Amino acid sequence: MRQQQFTCPVEATLSLIGGKYKPLLLWHLKDGPQRYMALQRLLPGATPKMLTQQLRALEECGMVRRKVIPERPPKTVYSLTPFGESVVPVLDAMCRWGQDFLDQQNTQPPCGGRR
Repeated sequence: MRQQQFTCPVEATLSLIGGKYKPLLLWHLKDGPQRYMALQRLLPGATPKMLTQQLRALEECGMVRRKVIPERPPKTVYSLTPFGESVVPVLDAMCRWGQDFLDQQNTQPPCGGRR
């Protein structure tokens, strides 16, 4: 991965795990390796092209490892690297925050303060 200049740590974090599917891919890989087709089933809204792009980006930055098993047909398995595992506490915090948000949807006005 080439060295980038960031103006703040949040920008650096978002450059690595930002995007529509990267956090979800990391979330699904936190419990263990997954085959490509399993990830595709877990993310039905992701096109194969987008899924491949997001996985490649995570592989290039060193968060995900890709292994091709030479069978017929070949199987591709993705797993977290130690660097990828280091983001799991961040994902757990995002999950808790999101759950709190969803729990409060019935008692608080939506974003913007209007019902």
